[in-house]
Amino acid sequence: MERRKVDILCVQETRWKGSKACTIGAGFKLFYYGVDSKRNGVGVVLKEEFVRNVLEVKKVSDRVMSLKLEIEGVMLNVVSGYAPQVACELEEKVKFWSELDEVMESIPTGERVVIGADFNGHVDEGNTGDEEVMGKFGVSLKDRCLINPCLLSISALGLLSSSFGYRKHDTQVDYILCRRGNLKEISDCKVVVGESVARQHRMVVCRMTLLVCKTKRSKIEKKTKWWKLKKEECCEEFRQKLRQALGGQVVLPDDWETTAEVIRETGRKVLGVSSGRRKEDKETWWWNEEVQDSIQRKRLAKKKWDMDRTEENRQEYKELQSRVKREVSKAKQKAYDELYTSLDTREGEKDLYRLARQRDQDGKDVQQVRVIKDRDGRVLTSEESVQRRWKEYFEQLMNEENEREKRVEGVNSVEQKVDKIRKDEVRKALKRMKSGKAVGPDDIPVEVWKCLGEAAVEFLTSLFNRVLENLEKAYDRVPREELWYCMRKSGVAKKYVRVVQDMYERSRTVVRCAVGQTEEFKVEVGLHQGSALSPFLFAIMMDQLSEEVRQ
Repeated sequence: MERRKVDILCVQETRWKGSKACTIGAGFKLFYYGVDSKRNGVGVVLKEEFVRNVLEVKKVSDRVMSLKLEIEGVMLNVVSGYAPQVACELEEKVKFWSELDEVMESIPTGERVVIGADFNGHVDEGNTGDEEVMGKFGVSLKDRCLINPCLLSISALGLLSSSFGYRKHDTQVDYILCRRGNLKEISDCKVVVGESVARQHRMVVCRMTLLVCKTKRSKIEKKTKWWKLKKEECCEEFRQKLRQALGGQVVLPDDWETTAEVIRETGRKVLGVSSGRRKEDKETWWWNEEVQDSIQRKRLAKKKWDMDRTEENRQEYKELQSRVKREVSKAKQKAYDELYTSLDTREGEKDLYRLARQRDQDGKDVQQVRVIKDRDGRVLTSEESVQRRWKEYFEQLMNEENEREKRVEGVNSVEQKVDKIRKDEVRKALKRMKSGKAVGPDDIPVEVWKCLGEAAVEFLTSLFNRVLENLEKAYDRVPREELWYCMRKSGVAKKYVRVVQDMYERSRTVVRCAVGQTEEFKVEVGLHQGSALSPFLFAIMMDQLSEEVRQ
């Protein structure tokens, strides 16, 4: 594939048992399906840059499978097929052609289709009567029994390799087919004589140029590298710079907006921000700064060589390339050694799970849901339409209640004195919170508050107590009345009920998906996603609503 500059390759007789995807090196990934390690099996190999374009993989049988890719708004379906040999039973042959028919019928007419298959049959030389289906450059055969009439029965497709007049071959059973309406996109198709894979089988290559409409990409989201705060030297530098930003003060300002903005700005300056570009699908859990520096120098050397093709620049690039390989090898070995020695520790356990997740991700067919369907089942390709659909779906999901009887009986509120929140409570809560979690709308992770220590405890304690004192006249009406009813019936203090009500009043959210972030929309039903309080509230409701059942 590298030598012939092939981006997408259909393979047959893989004889691999299983149904998954795997990286096979040199920047290629194989999607395969097989039920027997001794016979049959089909697969599709993709160049790495197209792996994220995979939307759907259909593994019909060990003779037929298909991939759907989205390339710049164009849907391309790649079908890999392996027809039964002449000596196979009629039932097996009928099954293969019916499976291929089903796959073709499931593909909408507006989408591109390319079939790369070993059909174990021939088409004759000349195309009289079959001009729409094939070209005139077939194989001249004396034995007419070897000709496969089923190939000509796929009337909506064109046999590409018979349409270009290259050197004649004694036999040809491997073909590439596409829809006749897209023949203008095929500039060439030929059998590569020098690439003999097995007896009677040679690589068939076609060049296809898709007519695409470039879509406008959404603005790249750059994120602060908060993860660097787990290093003590970065944490100390962050504290010093924050103190400077506050004019030498150790205590954080009382105003939340001011404090949050100063923290975010200091984080961007001290820790840096990501480029916003999506990382390649590489195993990078063992990367360190030395490896990253070496790779950066190698990239610059490559760029320099591309601009000025001198022997000196070439030699520099080659030396840096070798150095990167050595650095990678050393970093990998060091990371594995540290992992093995630290497996009994919490950090070592995290690394092990991270590695397992990465390996599991590499084995999945679809890496990321970038394209979804609308209400009518049509595939949406533009980022704006995908974001609108996500918003539409969740807005409906989170704002429509199930039918239920409204409560008529009241319940007495518990007038109980609520003590102020203490520093030791905040300190204990911070200690129990896990690091490495996704940031909320304020873009400040828990690592920041842990890094700031007592200054954070002072600020948060003061903030939470001010919230408690502003709640007395917050509500004239009661939303989510079932939840509030259950809380009151469980004996929760009136003030705490109001705290939770305040969290749910006028709540809004967004959906963060592969193509960006949707617009805000209101949420009037259900519990907050990702909130530590939600499981407790759910338990209160279940406890009260199941009381009569238990009795």
